[in-house]
Amino acid sequence: MSRVTGLTGERARDTKFNSLRYTREGWTATVTIDRERTLNSFCLELFEEVQEAFRLAERDDSVAVIVLTGSGDRAFCSGADLREHWELCQRPRDYNKWIREFIAMQTAIMRCGKPTIARLNGLVLGGGNELNMACDLAIAADDVVIQQAEPARGSVSGIGVTQWLPQLVGDRRAREAAFLCEKITARQALEWGMVNRVVPRDQLDAAVAEMAANLADKFPEALRYAKVQMNSAKEMIWALTAPHAGEWLGIHSGSPEAYEGMRSFLEKREPDRLALRAAAVDDRSPEFADGPPVVTCGSCDATGLPTGHRFCGHCGAALEQQAGQPDLPQQ
Repeated sequence: MSRVTGLTGERARDTKFNSLRYTREGWTATVTIDRERTLNSFCLELFEEVQEAFRLAERDDSVAVIVLTGSGDRAFCSGADLREHWELCQRPRDYNKWIREFIAMQTAIMRCGKPTIARLNGLVLGGGNELNMACDLAIAADDVVIQQAEPARGSVSGIGVTQWLPQLVGDRRAREAAFLCEKITARQALEWGMVNRVVPRDQLDAAVAEMAANLADKFPEALRYAKVQMNSAKEMIWALTAPHAGEWLGIHSGSPEAYEGMRSFLEKREPDRLALRAAAVDDRSPEFADGPPVVTCGSCDATGLPTGHRFCGHCGAALEQQAGQPDLPQQ
């Protein structure tokens, strides 16, 4: 009789990962993000490998529960690797491909037919909290800090937070977390409903193991269907908004806001957010890095030159400071 590949767990043992570790003990499979040097940040390879790891665990009948965690004790996941992000911001078309794999990873975790536990062992930053919310349950060490950072860095937490956080903690608290980007302690996260349990750090593994054993001691078919039913609202808002968020994030990755957010991180300084607001007040088109690209060079007829440039990038001729407007068809 033919069986689905990986059902016996043989494929899981043979599969090699670069950005994560896959282990199995008893009825529990543990997927550990293994990028401790970058505080377990996201990268394209990680997105792909998490999907593969969850596929293997889901097909393995000897796995009842999946635990997702980070290596070391400093971070569960710190969200996007901003150095990789800096490169992607120079090629928004590639950022779009990157964000699609992020969405695919989140979808794979959410739709996994087995219960998932986020073991929060350290910092949960930005997209790391979105990863947390893709899981069914969460247990945090008592010194863990959760924080959104996207609006402070020129982005939006649109691959989990804007969809699922209001469902977890209520609208006002979700807006507080997503807008203000302030640190949320583990105890506060428990009070809000962002995590299920908070335990002393030295009891984290025992608490996760206890919850996993409790889940394993339930009928798998009934548990799987209960998850499908309880995911209905989560699935609905995800289907309606995640593709839109992905498209916007891809396009916005080349914007002045994203540029300043990424550049300031690399230069180890705070972003100059008020400069963009001041540019809007002065009508200096903050939506464009150097002003709208509407100038035509009077010397070589090159078009699409930014209004903020003094010289033509094609022939080097001085440009008139008056923005040139293209000829529009008569009505």
